[in-house]
Amino acid sequence: MTTVDELRALQAPLKEKYRSDPTSALTPIHATGDFRDPGITCTVDGFAGPVRAGLHRATGGDGSDACSGDLLLEALVACAGVTCRSVATAMRIDYAGAAIEASSDFDARGTLGLDRSVDVGVGPIRLTISLDTDADDATLAKLAELTERYCVVGQSLKSPPQVIVVRSRG
Repeated sequence: MTTVDELRALQAPLKEKYRSDPTSALTPIHATGDFRDPGITCTVDGFAGPVRAGLHRATGGDGSDACSGDLLLEALVACAGVTCRSVATAMRIDYAGAAIEASSDFDARGTLGLDRSVDVGVGPIRLTISLDTDADDATLAKLAELTERYCVVGQSLKSPPQVIVVRSRG
């Protein structure tokens, strides 16, 4: 388990660099995908290899492809889990283990264009972090508050992405 001193040692030079040169803190991230596989799919080049996403069963898929909604929740679980663990370490909260779960629903009528009054998308998302700890309720509430505040994926869900479609040649 990483100690608070080890975490601080890892982050101290970065914090100093970003304080003295704020533009160096702007960190590019990206993901790529394409239509290499058949069907109504998009293959995403993930960290552990390609992941083929396709239609959910509720929108015409057969269940053999990853659901993009599930992938979104998986990204949230990953980010919230890492964030919570980092914050718990910084707060010196002892824990024996954790389980992180995100769940939501989506109304397929919105995605299928059946009813314009029905929102497209998942929501609300319920994120539960079960921590095996003796920490008191006030400490856990502070941990939840800080995890929400510093979770990049969770905070990014506050505004939709800008979608641009361009013509490619070749």
